[in-house]
Amino acid sequence: MKMVAAARIRRAQNSILSSRPFAVKMEELIADLQGDMESENFKTSPARALFDERPGALSAGLVLVTADKGLCGSFNSNLLKAAAVWLRENRAKKLRVICVGRKSRDFMRRLKGLDLEITYEMVGIFPKAGYVHADLLAGNVLRLFERPDLGSVTLIYNEFKSMLAQRIVRTDLLPLKRCIIQDRRQAEQKFRDFSFEPGKRRLLETLLPRHISAQLYRVLLESQAAELAARMNAMEAASKNASELIDGLTLRLNKMRQTMITTELNEIVSGSEALGG
Repeated sequence: MKMVAAARIRRAQNSILSSRPFAVKMEELIADLQGDMESENFKTSPARALFDERPGALSAGLVLVTADKGLCGSFNSNLLKAAAVWLRENRAKKLRVICVGRKSRDFMRRLKGLDLEITYEMVGIFPKAGYVHADLLAGNVLRLFERPDLGSVTLIYNEFKSMLAQRIVRTDLLPLKRCIIQDRRQAEQKFRDFSFEPGKRRLLETLLPRHISAQLYRVLLESQAAELAARMNAMEAASKNASELIDGLTLRLNKMRQTMITTELNEIVSGSEALGG
C-alpha cells in the first residue's frame, strides 16, 4: 500500500503544479478587471453579489473536505475538530453544509441539537478527483450563496505541505475578497490597449464562476495529495510497529523455548543422577 500511495502522490503533486499557473493568472485577471470596474457599471452587475458582505445574516455555510476512508492517521480527525470549532461558533444560526468525502457526511449526520442541513454531498471521488467534480461543487456552492439569508461560505480542508506535513486551512470562500488597487490609473493603463468583446462586465461575470471552480479544483487536489501522504505515513508507521511487535514476540518465544529446553535438560540430568546413585 505504501508503494501504491507513493505513485499516486507523485501524480497528485504533478496535478497541483500544473493547475497553479492557471489559478494564479485567473486571480490576477479578476483583480485587474475588478480594479478597473469600480464604477456604476460594476455596481449594477449581478457579479457584485459575490463580493458583498451580509452583516446580520441568519445562516452560515460550510464546505468540509475530508477523505472517504480511514487508515490515514489524524487526517480526518483534525479536520473534524476544526469543523466542530466552526459549528460551535455558529451554533446560533441555521447551518447549511456541503460535505465532500464520506467521513464529513457521516460526521454531520451524527450531530444532534443543531439546526443543520446537509445541502449537498459528494463522496467516492478520491483519489480520482477531477475538474468535473470541482465544477459540480462550485455550482452547488454558488446556488447555496444565492440564499439571501446566508452570510458567508467557509471552506475547511487539508493543505499538502510536504510528505510529512499537512496543514488545516480554514478560509472564507464567499463572499470574495475585494481587491483594492491604490492607483486606479495603473489598472486603466493595463487595459488601455485592449478591446473587450464582450465587455468587461460580461467578462467578469463569466470568469467568477470559473474562478471559484478553479479554486475548488486546487483544494480537491491539495486534499487528495495530503490524504495520500498521510495514508502512506500511517502505513509506514503501522508496518514499523508490526515489525517491532514481531521482533519482540519472536524474542519472547525464543526465550521461552530456551527456558523449556533448559528445564527439560535439568530434569533429564537430575533423573540420570538419581538412577545412577
